[in-house]
Order: sequence, then C-alpha cells, then structure tokens
Amino acid sequence: MQLQTIPNSTMVTEFLLEIFAETWGPRFLISMLFLLMYLGSLLGNLTIIMVSTIDQNLHTPMYFFLRNLSILDMCYISVTVPKACVNSLSNNRGISVTGCAAQIFLVMFCGCVEILFLTVMAQDRYVAICQPLLYPVIMNHQFCVQMTLASLLLGLVIAGSHTVKTFQLSFCSSNMVSQFFCDIPPLLKLSCSDTFNNKLSMLITAIIFSGSCIIFISVSYVHIFSTVLKFPLKEERGKAFSTCVPHIIVVSLFTISGAYMYLRPPVISEVVQDMILSVLYTTVPPLFNPVIYSLRNKQIKEAVRKVILRSI
Repeated sequence: MQLQTIPNSTMVTEFLLEIFAETWGPRFLISMLFLLMYLGSLLGNLTIIMVSTIDQNLHTPMYFFLRNLSILDMCYISVTVPKACVNSLSNNRGISVTGCAAQIFLVMFCGCVEILFLTVMAQDRYVAICQPLLYPVIMNHQFCVQMTLASLLLGLVIAGSHTVKTFQLSFCSSNMVSQFFCDIPPLLKLSCSDTFNNKLSMLITAIIFSGSCIIFISVSYVHIFSTVLKFPLKEERGKAFSTCVPHIIVVSLFTISGAYMYLRPPVISEVVQDMILSVLYTTVPPLFNPVIYSLRNKQIKEAVRKVILRSI
C-alpha cells in the first residue's frame, strides 16, 4: 500500500484492486476461466469483424452495426479482464491513480457507446420489419456513419465528465477498491469528500441517457412485435422473432446489471456479489454478443464457411 502523507491527511497515490480469490488454487482456476472467456470473446468478435468486412453480401446496415459492436466489445473486455488476470496471477493488486482514472473512463465510455449501439440496432430492426420499403432510404450509409460518430462523441462526453468529477474528490486513509477493476461506485465509498453531487449526476445521467435509450428500445419492440404478429406465415413470424429476441436478452442483461451496480442505495454488500454483477455488464456481453447475434445467423455461418474454404 503506497500512501503519501501530508499534514492532517493521508492522500492515496495508488489503489489496490480485489483479486479473484485469496488462495492460489481457486485464484488460478478463476484466472484461467477469465482468460478463456477473454480469448473466446476476441475470437468471436474478430470473426464477425472479418467476415462482415470480406463478404460483400454482409455490407448492410445491420452488419455495419454488428461490426462496430464487435470492435467495441473487444475494447470493452480488454479494459478489465487482462489487468485483473495479471493482478490475480502475480498477486500484485496495485494500480496507479492515473491507470485507475483511465480504466474508469474506458469502462464508462464503452458502456455508454454499447447501449447507444444497441439502441440504434433496435431502430434498424424496427425500420426493417415495420417499414421495409423505406429501409434503404432511412438506414443509408451516411445515416449509419453519423449515428456511429454521434454515439462515440456522446460516450466521450459522458465518460469524461464522470471521470473528472470522480477524481476531483479526495481519497484518504483506505485505498482498497472492492472490485477487480476501477469503477465509480466502489471509489465513491473510499472518498472522504462529499459525494452527493457525484451520485446525483449519475442518477440524472441514468434517467436521461439510459432511460431514454431503454424507452426507445422498448417502444421500437412494441411496434415490431405488433407488426410481426400480423404476418400471415408462421415461418416469417419465427424468423422475425429470432432476430429480435437475442437483442432483447442482451439489452436486459446489460442494463439491469449495470443499473443495479450504479444506482442502488449505499449499503454494505458482499464483494463477491459486486464482482459477479460487474462481470454481467463488462464481460458477459462481449463474450456472448457474437453467439446470440451472429454466429447463429445463417448468413454469418455461410460467410465463415466461404472464408475458411478460400483460405484453404
């Protein structure tokens, strides 16, 4: 523990993160599990990026956003898991204040852009199913690029503002973060400053930003399902539902676990529970997004088969 002593106060110059387990055996096994999840996520998302870029048939708005989501997910899981595994295997819990700030910024940035991409993808499904004749006009390439850039810019603003507000606080006495990566909620518990404004800004962001995205997604799917139920053929209804249900599962898992971590009242909770919840919104989506979105999709499977045959 590295602390810098100044008159009447002890200022933190390094934070200590949680490791996966205190004893070596369970710690090694959990670290290997996380590494496998990390490598699986990289492989799955890299496959989506590669085949959606190479195959001309996948140069559509839907796969444009899937490709962007895969790139984002590779970055998202890379922010937390490698550092956590290295810390656990080396039994070195330390992370500098600068490194902690960078990790908080990147986690929040990726999380914000993720929910924005999921919102735009709901818009894509709504237009494709409810307004198919206008789909090429509405979801044109220029619109897709503009929405991607707008999502990145808004993510930068939100992540930057919350990171700055967090590190304007004073951290003293304890520097033990009850999480395997730096996140805002556990840091607020360590602060010896008044954190009311920080919690209020997080609440306002959740209501305005996340709430708006969730409402937009919900309204889109209400229209989608009402339209799908009018399809005359059972096969058409099944195909439409198969493209929508995975998206709903990912949105629900991501938003519920994230909202619980960031908006729950300040109570003393189990560290293990916090770590499991954080895995649900930082590690699980990047791992399962390729599977539930694309690898079960016939077009992606066919594109993967073509790429493999071309490389042989």
